Amino acid sequence: MNSAASSTAGPAGPSSESVSLVVRHRVRPGARAAYDAWLAETMRTASGYPGHQGVHVVRPSGGGADYLIVVRFATSEQLNGWYQSTERARLVEAVQPHLQAGEQVSVGIGIDFLFPPEVAAGAEAPVKPAAWKQWLITTSVIWPLTMVVPWAMGPLFKAVPVLGVYGVEHGILAAVIVALVVWVVMPPYTRLLHPWLFARR
Repeated sequence: MNSAASSTAGPAGPSSESVSLVVRHRVRPGARAAYDAWLAETMRTASGYPGHQGVHVVRPSGGGADYLIVVRFATSEQLNGWYQSTERARLVEAVQPHLQAGEQVSVGIGIDFLFPPEVAAGAEAPVKPAAWKQWLITTSVIWPLTMVVPWAMGPLFKAVPVLGVYGVEHGILAAVIVALVVWVVMPPYTRLLHPWLFARR
């Protein structure tokens, strides 16, 4: 979802963590319906690429015109596969008539996508939530999961002793907790706390 002529960032470099492509679009007045149709097609197309882990869209509020699109991939190489594809280039060309200006693109590593910046109407740059709020929300999610998940999986480790071996058990628990945080708990939780998370002084 990016063209070299209008982007502010290039493809992601090597990384062992998940990678997010963050795209900002300012849509022309009267073009919302056409843009939404384009966005739906783009999301379907991106989902067919290897390593795709989901899309998060922050839509404009009130009379705003700015969309923020966060596309996640498992590795930077897989993100580049989408970034450099002919299908993406075709979609970027197709959306130009619906935009007021060229898109802005940045790349986030790891869990950046859990707290995508908010684009306010007329804002010059996306606004990120305070770091201490991100820490507090993440802690409030992981804390109870570290108590509940080991208890819930205890019977499994007893039934299959090999899974309860030191190190193996911890790896399984970590994988389950991270999956719950990323795909189950955090998306609705951040939506619920959105007013507080992005509250301005």
